Amino acid sequence: MTLGQRISLYRKKLNISQEELGARLGVSRQAVSKWESGASDPSTANLIALAKLFGTTPEELLKESQ
Repeated sequence: MTLGQRISLYRKKLNISQEELGARLGVSRQAVSKWESGASDPSTANLIALAKLFGTTPEELLKESQ
């Protein structure tokens, strides 16, 4: 599972849209879409904010798995 897939999975578990996630982090919906598609990666600050919002760690979000 990629970082983008993991972000998407956690976002869907919270039952929020890309737009809502972006609003909570102060980024655009397009930024969230790019993270989930793998077109770009979140900054370190946004990665930490994502982990906090999702109730996990940045390391867990970054962990590569099959």
